[in-house]
Amino acid sequence: MKTIFMGTPEFAIPSLEVVFKNTDLQLIFTKEDKINARGNKIIFSPVKQFGIDNDIEIIQPKKMKDEEVINKIKEINPDLIVVVAYGKILPKEIIDIPKYGIINVHSSLLPKYRGASPIHSAILNGDTETGVSIMYIEEGLDSGDVILKEYCEITEDDTLGTLHDKLKDLGAAGLTKALKLIENGEVQAEKQDDSKATLVKPITKEQAKIDWNSTKEVIYNQIRGLNPFPAAHTSNEKGENIKIYKSEKIDKNYKDENETEIENGTIVEIINKKGPVVKVANGGILILEAKFEGKKLQKGVDIINGRKMVIGEKLL
Repeated sequence: MKTIFMGTPEFAIPSLEVVFKNTDLQLIFTKEDKINARGNKIIFSPVKQFGIDNDIEIIQPKKMKDEEVINKIKEINPDLIVVVAYGKILPKEIIDIPKYGIINVHSSLLPKYRGASPIHSAILNGDTETGVSIMYIEEGLDSGDVILKEYCEITEDDTLGTLHDKLKDLGAAGLTKALKLIENGEVQAEKQDDSKATLVKPITKEQAKIDWNSTKEVIYNQIRGLNPFPAAHTSNEKGENIKIYKSEKIDKNYKDENETEIENGTIVEIINKKGPVVKVANGGILILEAKFEGKKLQKGVDIINGRKMVIGEKLL
């Protein structure tokens, strides 16, 4: 089976390996190269590096509607195109070319979490289960028929990083099954129920800012759901930005000596060998790992020892 692969980040690599080993991979599409922060080094995507290492032709078009791009795909005349986290919308002219269509590995149980941030969203919303969907691409956003789903538990300790790694491997396993179904003519794809669809956009800076008036559950999920990127953040009264990467929920009612409710966002306790506790709507959040602006990542105990957070201090 002659194929083309389209993808960009690390998430796509296990699936790309499956396509490379099990099909006649003719061409790789990946997003344009980036330049590092200092502007002196070009950074290749993980997918591009894989193509270079395995001597596969690579193209990186700015626009997928370019006639040159469409003609190149027509020239190859692929049986199937596989897309995994490519980051570009495909026009109908391309969707109509492959004999068996275009399939996508999407990191949610569709129709839930169509769009750009399905892994973040599953943790942010406190879900206990997610998975991947192998689906056909059509003109709508993640709305095509689903070939199969693979399921995955979300544990209380999962972060965006750990769940990402689980799902990238699960996606490759699901893709392996889907390729066999397609080759054997055994696909029985199911239409999505659009009435149950939820759309998730890219994570914004506003979503990453911690509101200390929220519950401990919401803040805990926010911290792990944005770890490692973009990271939940707050600031102190000095105006320093602080990114928080790891926390623990504290089930305790914090009041002052007059039994008056303490303001949310206040450092109310120091737990030895662990870290500072911030008062929230229904208890506390123990900070276990944080990074102050311009500094290295620190454990909660080092934040205490360095007196970077003290009882009575307010986080904003």
